[in-house]
Amino acid sequence: MTAQRKEQLIAFCQQLLQIKSYSGEEQGVADALTAFANAHNFTHVHIDRYGNCICHIKGNKEGPAILFDGHMDTVPVPDATLWTHPPFAAEIEDGKLYGRGASDMKGALSAMMMAAACYVQDCKGAFAGDIYVAGVVHEECFEGVAAREISAYVRPDYVIIGEASGLNLKIGQRGRGELVVETFGVPAHSANPEKGVNAVYKMTQLIQTIQLLPLPHHRVLGDGILELTDIKSTPYPGASVVPSYCRATYDRRLLVGETPESVLAPLQALLKTRMASDPTLQAKVSFATGTEQCYTGEPITGQRFFPAWLYDKDDPFVQTVYQGLTHAGFTPSITQYNFCTNGSHYAGEANIPTIGLGPSEESLAHTIDEYITLSQLEGACQCYYAVLKTLLQ
Repeated sequence: MTAQRKEQLIAFCQQLLQIKSYSGEEQGVADALTAFANAHNFTHVHIDRYGNCICHIKGNKEGPAILFDGHMDTVPVPDATLWTHPPFAAEIEDGKLYGRGASDMKGALSAMMMAAACYVQDCKGAFAGDIYVAGVVHEECFEGVAAREISAYVRPDYVIIGEASGLNLKIGQRGRGELVVETFGVPAHSANPEKGVNAVYKMTQLIQTIQLLPLPHHRVLGDGILELTDIKSTPYPGASVVPSYCRATYDRRLLVGETPESVLAPLQALLKTRMASDPTLQAKVSFATGTEQCYTGEPITGQRFFPAWLYDKDDPFVQTVYQGLTHAGFTPSITQYNFCTNGSHYAGEANIPTIGLGPSEESLAHTIDEYITLSQLEGACQCYYAVLKTLLQ
């Protein structure tokens, strides 16, 4: 990393941070990535139907396809007045670059692009393989859904997820499912509640029972989680009406090997038993589905089930990358993410060798005055360069 390259990296990261790119509004970042790719002699840029921006550099010989994955969308800023540094000003103070998405994850995305450009410049395009840097849409809504389109286009041999890891290697994560439990009652005037069936009462009884369900445990990833996150009833507001419908949403943190069927099975069995003993209870459980609008106009839809994944520390791919980083002067630990990433698709669904490697700390994502230190930003670029040098040598 020369002084000039550091300046270019910081300026490019600032440029990305100055672009507001909430989920469904990522086109400005895609345009910036495209302009950077064109200015640095990338081979091709592909924008798919969802708006994923896939920047490609082709080597002069056949070799593996390396995919760097970094999402372009950020969570919103509910109240910018709470920020000491404006969330889209990209201000630098005391070695920290502030802005929404600095840690999650425009810092990583800018470092990926810069590392690819520097590597190709240094080796003058003489390498065996293909380098892809994907700016991904709608990750904050659907971990892994837009990534399916990317892996179908790229067909990568290896994937590097740039989510924050403090420049340590991440070899797995718990998955995430969003479960919906519904109860169906009979409406009545609240002056005569005995003529109806209150769906909320039925739900509260079920909630108490669901809390007692045993959950699986994994020796590395820990416990599965089933946590109630919201309850809604209909009609709302319900003045003088016995509610005829109630919906409870649960966040289910998943372990390796769990499937939609295996997660639903104990809840379905519980509901079946309860309905058999209470003829007035009508209930069902399912996974939530969601639909969002992409900036291209294309809808993106997905069932909210994003599987867990985990590699062994001694996996050859993990050790190859680890050795490459240590040879470059880094001392990464090997652990797992605490949150869900696009790795749910690449590793969990598609079985593509995948690792997480990103700058900054997980705890800074989605926070007020989100920032990335310049040392972590520069370190990420050096790490990605080392990964390319290791895998494409």
